[in-house]
Amino acid sequence: MIDIGVNLTNSQFDKDRDQVIIRAKAAGISALVLTGTNLEESRAVADYAATEPGFCYATAGIHPHDAKTFDGQSLSVLRALAAQPQVVAIGECGLDYNRDFSPRPQQDAVFEAQLELAAELQLPVFMHCRDAHDRFLDILRPWRSRLPAAVLHCFTGSEAELRGCLALDLHIGITGWICDERRGQELQRLVSLIPDHRLMIETDSPYLLPRDLSPKPSSRRNEPAYLPHIARRIVACRGDDPDALAAATTATSRAFFRI
Repeated sequence: MIDIGVNLTNSQFDKDRDQVIIRAKAAGISALVLTGTNLEESRAVADYAATEPGFCYATAGIHPHDAKTFDGQSLSVLRALAAQPQVVAIGECGLDYNRDFSPRPQQDAVFEAQLELAAELQLPVFMHCRDAHDRFLDILRPWRSRLPAAVLHCFTGSEAELRGCLALDLHIGITGWICDERRGQELQRLVSLIPDHRLMIETDSPYLLPRDLSPKPSSRRNEPAYLPHIARRIVACRGDDPDALAAATTATSRAFFRI
């Protein structure tokens, strides 16, 4: 399986980053896509991915939380990062109207600028949306036909939002949110609506440790080795064959990121 969303340069991994990779491989994970969330992190994940060729890949982007840091040099930096072979997508980009760590007009502009860059470079986009669904689709829709592929990662929305995303031919990333017996109930019902060729899986580690994981790590930290646990929950919700789900999500992820 492939974990399409790993924040491996997060400080929670500073003491054992290489061991996290070892545990992921031991758990049967075949590749990781490391998430770039601002210019500094995008450089860091690209550098780390270069040390694990064929196993680690990276994205380069500016998260809506960091949209306020965007300046006249940002696109040039992202373009240069994207020229590296281990960088396989633009993002994490999108909108977050829940936290509003950056002003909404700036979030909108920085999201669109990265869509334009992805279209120029013909790279897929790795996207974030929280409490901004309608505006997110309004910005994305004019660009969608010019993008080779686009995934909304860590989907936690409603059925109407899911159908809206699928209608725009988006891929959907599912995390350990689906393992939450309280907040994940709707996602447990909706995951069967995602076609096999649009479904991808991720940990979003170190965040979103599955609530039903037992025993839980003392660190309370998520990591790629727990991806099979998330996959088993998805299998239970969809009624899939475990091997078929693993094969389908792996093939979909490899085709999406062209790895």
